[in-house]
Amino acid sequence: MPIAYDPFDEIRREASGVTLIPPQVVADNAAKGLALRKQFGRGGTEIGVARAEELVARTELTPHTIKRMISYFARHEVDKRGKNFGNEQNPSAGHIAWLLWGGDEGRAWAVEMKGRIQANSEG
Repeated sequence: MPIAYDPFDEIRREASGVTLIPPQVVADNAAKGLALRKQFGRGGTEIGVARAEELVARTELTPHTIKRMISYFARHEVDKRGKNFGNEQNPSAGHIAWLLWGGDEGRAWAVEMKGRIQANSEG
């Protein structure tokens, strides 16, 4: 189902102080994921690669994208228990994919942004 675009969303976010530009650490994690994916030839999907490219460019994300990030992390938390998750010498596909979405800092940031968006829409 397509998401209705409200041209005033960006103005409201700016006025409320909520900007959805990923922090540099999130961009750095995504860049690391892209580099590892290229080096090892595994990890992530085309959607994960596209998300990483958005994060690396530090473009302002939409609230819908923030929700998708949170959903990704919730579904893939189990990957952190896999063999070679976090092993930089031979990273698991799950580790690479996790980084493509911004890593632990990406998850924490997305959760914080979702809370701010909700707080501002209620106020």
